[in-house]
Amino acid sequence: MKIRRSDRLIDMTSYLLDHPRELISLPFFVKRYDSAKSSISEDLAIIKRTFAARGLGVIQTLPGAAGGVQYLPGVNEEIAGDFLKLMALKLAEKERLLPGGYLYLSDLLGNPLYLKMIGRLIAAQYVDQQVDAVMTVATKGIPIAQSVATCLGVPFVIVRRDAKITEGATVSVNYVSASSSRIEKMELSKRSLAEGAHVVIVDDFMKGGGTIHGMHDLLKEFSASLVGITVFAEASFDGQRVESDYTSLLNVVAVDTQNSEIKVELGNYLDKLSD
Repeated sequence: MKIRRSDRLIDMTSYLLDHPRELISLPFFVKRYDSAKSSISEDLAIIKRTFAARGLGVIQTLPGAAGGVQYLPGVNEEIAGDFLKLMALKLAEKERLLPGGYLYLSDLLGNPLYLKMIGRLIAAQYVDQQVDAVMTVATKGIPIAQSVATCLGVPFVIVRRDAKITEGATVSVNYVSASSSRIEKMELSKRSLAEGAHVVIVDDFMKGGGTIHGMHDLLKEFSASLVGITVFAEASFDGQRVESDYTSLLNVVAVDTQNSEIKVELGNYLDKLSD
């Protein structure tokens, strides 16, 4: 039984959103909806136009026998800017200050609506590159990595500072924490990452970049390639960061613990997005 166009558009849109970056042949949709190829092409044109207008990403059609349609998650600069300004206001709330000048982030990174947009923003940088996995370190970076991995349609892997018996054999590296100057260790299960994988590194917060650099070194143990680094927020750091090529959504410029003031600006994300 044929499906009405309105129903077909809804189901097709849902399918594309659930299968990001996957190349789907037109015959698949023809069979799924018992519709002519020309009708499917018209439907895709409608979806493509709507996605572009709403800043939801790109619907890309590839011609030829091996071609099809592909959804590339994305966001336009206006939507990204509005969201990042909201996050900057949220992050600057004085109630976030914890002893030692640390900032409470769990409510922001635990909000599914915020987290979904964070994943879209980060994934948008890498949709046209080969990405086989998203890497982060336990624990605050896990929800970010999961959101980004969902948008890119790839697995995410978790680096841990303490080995878990359920991880099996692990590969470990020592790294220097740039903020504390202490030598620490991180580990990753040998089964987590394929040799030669292309990996995006994400994390919630970065000061000196020592943890990020440790994950970068860990990739080398798997002969893996670094695609890019993105953090939710970076903080001002007096010394020399050990990782200089990264993207940040937000920048915590100053923290005044005595007056309970936090100054937050936008990171370099929008600059890199426009480039």
